[in-house]
Amino acid sequence: MLHHAPLITTIAVGLVGAFILGFIAQKLRLSPIVGYLAAGLLIGPHTPGYVGDVELATQLSEIGVILLMFGVGLHFSFRELLAVRKIALPGAIAQMTLATALGTGLGLWLGWGISGALLFGLALSVASTVVMLRALEERQMLDTRAGHIAVGWLIVEDLAMVIALVVVPVLAGTDGDLSLGALAGELAMTVLRVAAFVVLMLVVGRRVIPWALARVAHTGSRELFTLGVLAIGLGVAVGAAWLFEVSFALGAFFAGMILRESDLAHRAAEDSLPLRDAFAVLFFVAVGMLVDPAIVVEHPWALLATVAIIVAGKAVVAFALVRMMRYSRSMALMVAASLAQIGEFSFILVTLGADLEVMPQSAQDLVLAGAIISIVLNPLLFAWASRVYARANPEDADDAPIHAEATGHVIVVGYGRVGGRVARSLWDRGVPVVVIDDDETRVEAIRELGHEAVLGNAARAKVLRAAGIADARAVVIGIPDPLNAGAVVAAARGLSLDAEIVARGHGSRDVGYLSAQGATEVLVGVHEVADLMAARY
Repeated sequence: MLHHAPLITTIAVGLVGAFILGFIAQKLRLSPIVGYLAAGLLIGPHTPGYVGDVELATQLSEIGVILLMFGVGLHFSFRELLAVRKIALPGAIAQMTLATALGTGLGLWLGWGISGALLFGLALSVASTVVMLRALEERQMLDTRAGHIAVGWLIVEDLAMVIALVVVPVLAGTDGDLSLGALAGELAMTVLRVAAFVVLMLVVGRRVIPWALARVAHTGSRELFTLGVLAIGLGVAVGAAWLFEVSFALGAFFAGMILRESDLAHRAAEDSLPLRDAFAVLFFVAVGMLVDPAIVVEHPWALLATVAIIVAGKAVVAFALVRMMRYSRSMALMVAASLAQIGEFSFILVTLGADLEVMPQSAQDLVLAGAIISIVLNPLLFAWASRVYARANPEDADDAPIHAEATGHVIVVGYGRVGGRVARSLWDRGVPVVVIDDDETRVEAIRELGHEAVLGNAARAKVLRAAGIADARAVVIGIPDPLNAGAVVAAARGLSLDAEIVARGHGSRDVGYLSAQGATEVLVGVHEVADLMAARY
């Protein structure tokens, strides 16, 4: 039976394995990505036991790439980059150039062609968006000056990778096969195709995509809206590949970036997140299937050199660059630690190198093994750097209260449709409010209006303390997911026995669950609407 359903079997085994090993990795205080990669390794062709369908897994990983890049586009902000451009732009370019040179040199020393060595070096030069943002958020460093610089640096790297995904296929196989004139002609044609696609997206897509999504939103159907978001991301990616011969990744990136300009961008990001996460997991599983663990025995010194470039080489270069720009030692350590790993873009480049047949198998194995080791080591390095930074910058410490002098304020968790309406109503009545949200754009917008906001996950005690939970009279939880809301309720009740905690639910079961976690009152939308309707007659 399993042989007749290879797609279902590969997805099921991959997700189950990723769930189990990702959970174990999380308990060991490692990134869950380590578990996902390990799950792929266990069902790959290089280990005994069940072997998943590598070809199908690769196609599933393409969907993961599209959705990952769509998500990057949804969060790509020129404003964030401009705020730290004086350090992030030259720093990221210089660091990527030096790291690429180190990796290319290692590749040439190992006897690879220039194309494979250059792609290998490029894969070692870019940090993981997922790993960095998660590390910054867990230690409440995302909203610090160091966090802003690291994120700006990361945006530059991401943009450079988007450009690389266009250029690399043109450069593939040019180890003496193409003349300089022929190569220039190929690059020119690629630039023209990309330019035509970009112009179409900026002129037509900029108007059509937000308009179409708004029309769908007006139907009131959540499933149609989610379907519309996914159709835009996947449709633009595939259409770009068919019509302009550009990569799926570039098409998806521009779809997300154009959609970001819509007023519905936040809702689009929230509704598409579960599917993006699921296919991102399958992407990591598919990459893990490509890893040959024999690389540890067959090329131990090459692997050690690869890890040294990723962890030590990139960190030292980043540290030196930040210090050269007259920033403090603690700031330089934070930025260096943030970049001392590689992840999803490196995997995308490895997959691209395999498809183009320019990267030797040993190079692919070194990148993948090096990524796993760097992701395991990074939390240790980051924890040390964040402690140094916190001691040197007490104003950015985790427990620095945002509302040091405020008492009797209301904490609103989540600035979506419900939380945003609650916060605005309280502001209109002159009630002091502190909003907690995990979206930096929302937090910045609230602060620009002159109100207080804390960036982070409200289920964490440090975030609640930063919002002044000890002096708050009430906590209003506007997030729709009962499980996440329950975690916030439990954390808030553990820190404040007196505060009134109000949450939202979707049915009687949620009322019982959230009340058991410590909620003072749980409001169910359909019940409240029904009561208001009945009260009119």
